[in-house]
Amino acid sequence: MASGGSGNSASEGSPGVPGVTLQQRKRLSSTCDTCKGKMQLVADLLLLSSETRPVMTSEGVAVADTFDQCRDTVIARTKELSILTHDIQSQLNMGRFVEVGDRLVEVADLVVSLTECSAHAAYLAAVETAGSQPCLPGLVDRYKVTRCRHEVEQSCGVLRVTPLPDLTPQLLLELSQNISTNLKNLTDISSLASEKSRDRFAKEQFKLSVKSMSTSGTAFLACVKEVKSQPCELTRSRCVLFSAALVQAVGALVGFATEPQFLGRAAGISPEGKGVQTAVLGGAMSVVSACVLLTQGLRDVAQHPESSSKMAEYRERLRNSACAVSDGCTLLTQALRERSSPRALPPVNSHSVN
Repeated sequence: MASGGSGNSASEGSPGVPGVTLQQRKRLSSTCDTCKGKMQLVADLLLLSSETRPVMTSEGVAVADTFDQCRDTVIARTKELSILTHDIQSQLNMGRFVEVGDRLVEVADLVVSLTECSAHAAYLAAVETAGSQPCLPGLVDRYKVTRCRHEVEQSCGVLRVTPLPDLTPQLLLELSQNISTNLKNLTDISSLASEKSRDRFAKEQFKLSVKSMSTSGTAFLACVKEVKSQPCELTRSRCVLFSAALVQAVGALVGFATEPQFLGRAAGISPEGKGVQTAVLGGAMSVVSACVLLTQGLRDVAQHPESSSKMAEYRERLRNSACAVSDGCTLLTQALRERSSPRALPPVNSHSVN
């Protein structure tokens, strides 16, 4: 997903790092905010939720069929994450801020995948225990529609805060494509829910909500197309104006779609199942928290010149965060292999996701 301007218009250098422009620092800072928001949202929905449900793909199938498949996928993701974490530090030391941002986007995508597989593994392991009852699916998957809403809000937010000179054709294309994809996903989910619902009002309301969202989306994307062909403050302000209506329409649809009657029934988990679930989710949370801290550290470095008196402190925090990512990966891997917590997790304050 797009996270900031990618132009080469800025020429103001950053003290201490030859070749690093102010624009590149701003872009990396924006990328950090986007990636942090994505990782936090997924953690909130899948790791901190009081309900136990399977994790489904956008196609409506489970992310994996068995616990072993989830475990193997997560272990592979942790190895990729370790490589990317080291690469980020190397690229940063060489002053390659653009490459750091690209790697960070990869990290965020990896963390999302890792979190999804971990949450699904926790569900599968928990419902296998005696006395547990599996989830009863509903018309709507709360996780999927909430993710879609977040993506639309994030894209509209980027457009709203990005200065006109930084709204490059490439950035506008990325934003519009991301919004279109998520609007289509919401349309497909809502249309299916309308079709399957037995309630007369719900059937019609899903259709009306999609119509409202579709109309707002068409109006907004027309503004994006216009600012791309005729870039000026007037066309940009229209994008901001119509993005608010789109965000509101999407929020209304998702708010309606996630009412309890459409979500089915969460799994009933036995005390033994809860223990297994907590161990796996706790391991995943330690990885997410460490990656959020890494992102915050990168943002600090991006927002301050090399000559800052605090730069040594920021870079030390970054190194510590990278170590915490490695520790978290080890914890998660052990929890999945043993289906229990290998040791007590660190205090909440040291790995807070906020």
